[in-house]
Amino acid sequence: MDLHFGDGKPTDEERAAVDALLGPAESSWEGADRSDGDLRWARGGRTARDRRDLLLPGLHAINDRVGWISEGALGYLCRRLTVPPAEAYGVATFYAMFSVRPRPATVLQVCTDLACAAAGASELCAGVEAGLGPGSGVGVERSPCLGLCERAPAVLAVRAGDPVRTAVSAPATVESAVLAASAPDAAPEEAPVAAAVPQAVPQTVPQTVPQTGDKAGDKAGDPALTLLRRVGVVDPADLDDYRAHGGYSALRRAFAIGPAAVIREVTDSGLVGRGGAAFPTGRKWQATASQPARPHYLVCNADESEPGTFKDRVLMEGDPYALVEAMTVAAYAVGAERGYLYLRGEYPRALRRMGHAVDRARARGLLGDDILGQGFAFDIEIRRGAGAYICGEETALFNSIEGYRGEPRSKPPFPVEQGLFGRPTVENNVETLVNVLPILNLGAQAYAAIGTGGSTGPKLFCVSGSVARPGVYELPFGATLGELLALAGVRAGLRAVLLGGAAGGFVRPDELDLPLTFEGTRQAGTTLGSGVVMAFDDTVPLPRLLLRIAEFFRDESCGQCVTCRVGTVRQEEALHRIAERTGAAAAGDIALLREVGRAMRDASICGLGQTAWNAVESAIDRLGAYE
Repeated sequence: MDLHFGDGKPTDEERAAVDALLGPAESSWEGADRSDGDLRWARGGRTARDRRDLLLPGLHAINDRVGWISEGALGYLCRRLTVPPAEAYGVATFYAMFSVRPRPATVLQVCTDLACAAAGASELCAGVEAGLGPGSGVGVERSPCLGLCERAPAVLAVRAGDPVRTAVSAPATVESAVLAASAPDAAPEEAPVAAAVPQAVPQTVPQTVPQTGDKAGDKAGDPALTLLRRVGVVDPADLDDYRAHGGYSALRRAFAIGPAAVIREVTDSGLVGRGGAAFPTGRKWQATASQPARPHYLVCNADESEPGTFKDRVLMEGDPYALVEAMTVAAYAVGAERGYLYLRGEYPRALRRMGHAVDRARARGLLGDDILGQGFAFDIEIRRGAGAYICGEETALFNSIEGYRGEPRSKPPFPVEQGLFGRPTVENNVETLVNVLPILNLGAQAYAAIGTGGSTGPKLFCVSGSVARPGVYELPFGATLGELLALAGVRAGLRAVLLGGAAGGFVRPDELDLPLTFEGTRQAGTTLGSGVVMAFDDTVPLPRLLLRIAEFFRDESCGQCVTCRVGTVRQEEALHRIAERTGAAAAGDIALLREVGRAMRDASICGLGQTAWNAVESAIDRLGAYE
């Protein structure tokens, strides 16, 4: 192991940020002042190496406190964890939210992805840069999707310090964005209930619009709702309020019937993963539970980075205890004593509310060594992502938690055999896990009666773009695309609908009778994905939209496999060339796009490269984008 350290020294502020996470250094081998004892023996190396998984939290600690990660700060963190600085540098530069170069303490991230681009993000960004001016001390960065698509365009301001401060403005104007960047501490607090939440990482969110005012909130209390029935009804900070609205009844039933019966209920319900892959959840749980190796782990994937997706954010912000309960049920079923909630770094409010929910559940005996007196031990640790779309892939997420670059692993072995830390692991996203609660409360047969035979249960759809009422909609599987868009108030002049986000595909306005089921979209030659539904009217330039999708995949490719690393670049280059050309002039580049797309689909290691061509292909074939 090469532990060559540079000459950079950490500042007192950088050292304090690391020590606040890891505790004070105990010897000069870890960065403390040298003592006589340190000259005689080395201590702590093996223990430090066992804490490699704290590298990502350590990078967050420095970046939060100072605003960027210097050579000295990185070196000190590496000494504390016995991690080669070259490896840690590779990890730090992997994530978009970190900087290894000096930058202002306040950074304003302006989303320029699909929904925000269609809502004028470029003009907003130019206006903000002009409004702040060169001497403002604020850095303006163009950002991929911030998960606020229903309130596009969106900005996120982050001010480094102790504590770090954040402010969100959505839908943003130049004036509100400048205010968020210039004085996040002066921005109005979101609501009294949120102000009362203990804040491990205090954050300020200006009340530009009600942030729980998604369509879920508009229909709060509707008995037809299942997953969203508590959003906008319960106080998300109050555990007693959650329990008064049916909370923890599913966990009690799980304890009553036992782990094997819980897995059988989930299997019989027909629940499949809601992140896009649609793998049967019961099969995954059974495969993990049957593994003799111990320990088992549970990982909740809350890194919903697909442009257009924000349903998991709404669930975590509006009903955080439901996710805590659902993770506990899943852990009980598969025999996991530890769970990790991997949460998007761009979700400050969800981080605060989930952190509070975990702390309160632990204090009330609903997490810990003896949950509800049943002798079952389980606890949850929250890990923040740092801006990497690829970490939505389960094995890349495992690498990220373990302190490595978030690059996908080859399969087999599969995660149910060797997942996090090389142990059997169940990974599900937020929506999938929250579905487990109604399965236990209603029973598998009643749950399976919702939806269709091939796609059971309710589904959350993230509707944004050219609609009057963007937000999260809960519908049973089998509703049509036209019915969903009618609820959202689709605008006149509809040009196309993007299903599944950047990794999905376009459909035409004459295809609105498409049933929103996994089998229905598959039969129609498209995909349901994670539930993204983006509507675009004829004011949105389609070639520019496709170019933004190509730019997104180029930026987010981890570069591990050649087909994806090179193919995403070639795809973007070809789209640049044909952006202003159509017909025969573009035919050669369209043929090249098809060849590159097939290569990425056939030979890429993970879903990013395999789906990077989908939206472009569907726009060419279904919409005639360049005719």
